[in-house]
Amino acid sequence: MTQTAQPLVDVRHLKEYFPITTGFMKTTMLKAVDDVSFTIGRGETLGLVGESGCGKTTVGRTLLHLYKPTSGEVWFDGRKVDRSTLLEYRRRAQMVFQDPYSSLNPRMTVGDIVAEPIDVHKLCKTRQERAERVHELLQTVGLSGEQATRYAHEFSGGQRQRIGIARALASNPEFIVCDEPVSALDVSIQAQVINMLEDLQEKLGLSYLFIAHDLSVVKHISNRIAVMYLGKMVETASSVELHRHAAHPYTISLLSAVPMPDPEKARHAHRIVLQGDVPSPMHMPSGCPFRTRCGRATAQCAEAMPPMREVAPGHFAACYHL
Repeated sequence: MTQTAQPLVDVRHLKEYFPITTGFMKTTMLKAVDDVSFTIGRGETLGLVGESGCGKTTVGRTLLHLYKPTSGEVWFDGRKVDRSTLLEYRRRAQMVFQDPYSSLNPRMTVGDIVAEPIDVHKLCKTRQERAERVHELLQTVGLSGEQATRYAHEFSGGQRQRIGIARALASNPEFIVCDEPVSALDVSIQAQVINMLEDLQEKLGLSYLFIAHDLSVVKHISNRIAVMYLGKMVETASSVELHRHAAHPYTISLLSAVPMPDPEKARHAHRIVLQGDVPSPMHMPSGCPFRTRCGRATAQCAEAMPPMREVAPGHFAACYHL
């Protein structure tokens, strides 16, 4: 589905800094998310990719106000998310967590886990209605309603993630943050979960922020893709455009590392190996954060963070040398 004039989710200059004690009476700010802006339309999937530690998960958690933003704004369906709108926002926006093992309470039955959002938002009037809704949700994600009385440890990883998705659907949300929902699963199970998420999106009109480090998975499920590096957004484009005409040198290096199923093409492909290590987010380089590993870097790159500019219709990148 295409993006409408008013996006469902509008993130404006989001920052999330964490104070880190580095010595006696000395504190340094870890800039996990640093001035990130993006939008997500109704029925759209925005893929968010980048190396481990780049701030992807922090974006998702801050977006849902699981972390209080240091600064910036989140607008949902035309309204600013603040204390007066937070409860309604949390009913309409949910999260599927990365780890299907630690995200489910081992002391609770599956039925109670799935019903948590129903209880919090008082969505069912009777216990019978609640039980029927739990059974319906479990069936929606490919499980049996009779499994509601069992505990999380009795299920496989893929089944646990389905339970997590059922819990996310319990409050009838319009927007779901999927935080690497298949990275802990076997490859065969990954495909099943991805296909289920796509079917649910089609059936329920959901919007997703799909966080992952696997570009092939993100390409399959996303309408648009945003690339992060060290807390900064460096490129956004449609999925097709990004894979065909990546502009930012970091994105190009990420794409060059994606495995190719064709051995002949893989043999002749040019893989870009980045030099050096990722800088610490507590000691960010001046200017563009990628300049310390970039083959195009010049003195200008050390002066200021390059602004996001449109290099093609709907395609934005933050680089001085495009």
